[in-house]
Amino acid sequence: MLYFSRWKIYTILAVCLLGIVLALPNVLGRDTLAALPHWYGQNRVHLGLDLRGGSHLLLEVDMGAVVRERLEGLVDGARTQLRTANIGYTGLSAGDRQVTIQLRDPAQAEEAVRQLKQLAINVGGGPLGGGLPDITTSVNGNTVTLALSDEAVRQRAQQAVEQSIEIVRRRIDETGVSEPTIARQGLDRILVQLPGVDDPDRVKRLLGTTAKMTFRLVDPNADPSTGRAPPGSEILPSAEGGRGQGSYVIRRKIEVDGANLTNATAGTNNQNGEWVVNFEFDSQGARRFAEVTKQNVGRPFAIVLDNKVISAPVIREPITGGRGQISGSFNAQSANDLAVLLRAGALPAPLKVIEERTVGPDLGADSIRAGLISVIVGFGMVCVYMLAAYGLFGAMACFGLLVNLVLTIAALSIMQATLTLPGIAGILLMLGLAVDANILINERIREEAKKGRTPFAAMEAGFSRAYATIIDANLTTAIKMALLFIFGVGTVKGFAVTITFGILISMFTATVLVRLLMVSWLRRAKPAALPV
Repeated sequence: MLYFSRWKIYTILAVCLLGIVLALPNVLGRDTLAALPHWYGQNRVHLGLDLRGGSHLLLEVDMGAVVRERLEGLVDGARTQLRTANIGYTGLSAGDRQVTIQLRDPAQAEEAVRQLKQLAINVGGGPLGGGLPDITTSVNGNTVTLALSDEAVRQRAQQAVEQSIEIVRRRIDETGVSEPTIARQGLDRILVQLPGVDDPDRVKRLLGTTAKMTFRLVDPNADPSTGRAPPGSEILPSAEGGRGQGSYVIRRKIEVDGANLTNATAGTNNQNGEWVVNFEFDSQGARRFAEVTKQNVGRPFAIVLDNKVISAPVIREPITGGRGQISGSFNAQSANDLAVLLRAGALPAPLKVIEERTVGPDLGADSIRAGLISVIVGFGMVCVYMLAAYGLFGAMACFGLLVNLVLTIAALSIMQATLTLPGIAGILLMLGLAVDANILINERIREEAKKGRTPFAAMEAGFSRAYATIIDANLTTAIKMALLFIFGVGTVKGFAVTITFGILISMFTATVLVRLLMVSWLRRAKPAALPV
């Protein structure tokens, strides 16, 4: 174990030099980083929320809204299917995960079931498609029941969370927040951490808005002041910024879905200078928009956002270009926010903020300062002990510890990991764990030297006999950190990653790098006794 070929020496030195190069972007200024190649400058450790300051939000997906929306769709679909098939009914209502239909003629129950089965949507399909229908039908006399299956509810819940995460990420990216953390937590919750955010209320409004936009016709024969809407219609309030009366009677049928939007931008009206939102449809949306506006010239056409009417302009002429404009009492920020929401897409269900924390930049700076001081003090105390206990070999161990720290930062930089306060605590703990290997080696060398072995023999025996113990100790620690990473969340995972990198790198620094230093000194000095 005391022989190093030339290529091994060069490889060890190259690894150390590479670690320094990779860790360097973390201490360079922004101007210097801007002058470096992008692929190199971006490989650095990012500061977490508790160090940089920012907002922490825990959002919950409203699963009840997902079920209610599907039931409403079943009610509208059942009404259309039964009328088309000339099947009379006296009652149609939605309850707990089911829709109940009272037929006039029980003899039509079989035909009604056949028609209503067409409303089913396949769920749980794999890569090859297919899946199971999301509704089950049952008949009891003249009563037909459509019930959502448990599998359908689970699938819709999973899809809602996954879709919400993607849309939240798009919305945050549109606001320009750098290095956000967006992750699923539990079954129906989303963790959002936004370092450096100086206006958390605006971000919270953007994330809390469902932004489901539809284009629907206004019912011209109904009066909203009566408080009652005819079948197939509903009364919706005017949104803040909406014009005209305080509420509208809107057809439930969606003429054009906001999902067909391809772009939305804020701008100003050339005629009056007011802020507006310009939007564009895809080919399918443009075709449908042209058909509706061509067939309903002279009728008001409502733009509905989250069950509130933004505006209801009268269709003056067919709009065939696939472009439109939303007007209202917008200012620059509200118009831009609406454009962001429409570009990112609608959430499948409302998001509720159930936990919110804001960390100021001053508190983050104090945390960085305290973390650096703790690492420096911890490193210094370890070095003082090693120098006092093992002299020259202790100094070599301290050098190896310093290289370990640099290589750990380099490894975190390659991963572009986020450093948090628990991560700094992990670095501090890693210093103590890493030096354990050197202590084991030096103690074994001291024992062998006391037995009267020559310096070369004592060092050879010390390294070979301590190696198995070092492997066992580090392996058990790595297993514990793996469990923390698997079952932990957030900063706990960062702590586990930091410790794992530290102990793996210590296998190189303690048993390879420090051994090279000790062997090189031993061959050059040829001492009669070892300095331990």
